[in-house]
Amino acid sequence: MSMRKAAPLAALAATALTLSACAESERDGSGGGDTGGTFTFGAAGAPEVFDPFYATDGETFRITRQVFEGLLKVKPGSAELAPGLAEEWEPSKDGKTWTFTLREGVKFSDGEKLDADAVCANFERMADQNEAAQSGPAEYWSTAMGGFGEDALYDSCKASDDMTVELKIKRATSRFPAMLSLASFSIQSPKALEEGKANDVKTQGEGFVYPENSEKPVGTGPYLFEEYDESNKTVTLVRNDDYWGEKAKTDKIVFEIIPDESTRRQELEAGSIDGYDLPNPVDWKDLESDGNQVEIRDAFNVFYVGFNPEANPKLKDVKVRQALNYAIDRESLVKSQLPEGAEAASQFMPEAVQGYNKDLDPYPHDVDKAKSLLKEAGAEGMTLEFAYPSEVSRPYMPNPQKLHEAIAGDLEEAGVKVKKTTKPWNGGYLDNVDAGNYDAWLLGWTGDYDSADNFIGTFFGNAKQNDFHSVAGGYGKDLSKELQDADGTVDEKERAAKYEKINKKIAEEYVPGAPISHSPPAIVVGEDVKGLVTSPLTSEEFATVTVGGK
Repeated sequence: MSMRKAAPLAALAATALTLSACAESERDGSGGGDTGGTFTFGAAGAPEVFDPFYATDGETFRITRQVFEGLLKVKPGSAELAPGLAEEWEPSKDGKTWTFTLREGVKFSDGEKLDADAVCANFERMADQNEAAQSGPAEYWSTAMGGFGEDALYDSCKASDDMTVELKIKRATSRFPAMLSLASFSIQSPKALEEGKANDVKTQGEGFVYPENSEKPVGTGPYLFEEYDESNKTVTLVRNDDYWGEKAKTDKIVFEIIPDESTRRQELEAGSIDGYDLPNPVDWKDLESDGNQVEIRDAFNVFYVGFNPEANPKLKDVKVRQALNYAIDRESLVKSQLPEGAEAASQFMPEAVQGYNKDLDPYPHDVDKAKSLLKEAGAEGMTLEFAYPSEVSRPYMPNPQKLHEAIAGDLEEAGVKVKKTTKPWNGGYLDNVDAGNYDAWLLGWTGDYDSADNFIGTFFGNAKQNDFHSVAGGYGKDLSKELQDADGTVDEKERAAKYEKINKKIAEEYVPGAPISHSPPAIVVGEDVKGLVTSPLTSEEFATVTVGGK
């Protein structure tokens, strides 16, 4: 998942090494046998940082997911929770103490042993962040754990014995322990964290400078980090021959950074890369006709327009926010801009998530209604600074510019003057969204696990720090309390009923933004690629992939 703050990878220039033209030459030797060779993947953007704890974007996690592992993981091909570095886990009756039994014989790639002390060292490190890290980079901890210090969900970590970890949280929550499958909570070598001064994050301009450990990631996964060559825009991983589980099928993975989607397609057709994510839906049939494999995942996301009443006082009136929802032609957008199987959204979570309200319908496209509401609110002819990201393609947002053009056109038809603006995804856009610098913006969310809290709880659950700046809309505190109550409800049916009521209030009374659609994202690989297991969470692990061979 990726939604908010991300900063350029500012601290890695000193470590960039030269790959020359090895990405292509390595690939030339990948065709013999069922194992070995190189899997070359076209990445849409540069990595944010190689310490997954400070990362927030999918392109970074795609890389670190091959290098690191967490206590828990998601079963390949599903959203189901599965064992990771912990083989078993069990809660106390009150849901506040969780006991994890670790795998035997696991080592970090620097030779250090995985044990309970190593796990606790990671969690204590995560909880102990400086002011700079708390302000942005430690985004997933802040969101999942509710912040730092007394407000945090996390309480403590204890090594009951060498291979048993006791994690304590301050209150029962529907998202624990599923949150531990997040890539951000991967377990890293304590030695590498200590030697790399892991928590020494500093601010720099609109972004951050990360400590030394982020340049040399050390995990337990099937691949090892080899180098990041910024000049050639490639990241290279090599197989971890000492991996505790089944060894990776390829000798190397090369992530070739190609921001333009059409260029990624050309590189695939030319045989320079073996695959890329989120091919343009209009290209699916042609890609398959050329012999490529277009694998379509199940939709587990939401694409939306966020509103910020702090930036534009006109948005404080719910009638204005409702008007903008009526102005957007979701059905036409789904048919013209999004892949086959996409659906117009009525709420900020997909139907597969428990707590989805099946009685809600998407806002109908009604320009007259939109104009009428704007007139009632005294907002006729209002100006809206409306932003979209460049240099990115997301599962819910295949082509941000075209989607923005269509939505902006709908708003202008209703009499809204749209001031269009854009910035690169990892070059200021997410920072500006987080800082509340836009009136409205395009963004979305791919769920990390099956939880209503992971969707609407993430968006609106913290009245002080939420992605829609809803406090200024006059409803932030009430909505936050309602979400916290639902999240802490132990009985599943009762909890689902509460979330259904909340979804109705969000759609009809609070209206913090405009949910647009849910899209089934695709990933494409060449005809000689085998063994890829797709994920509805877009969290593929590439260790099973082979290139060429039988």
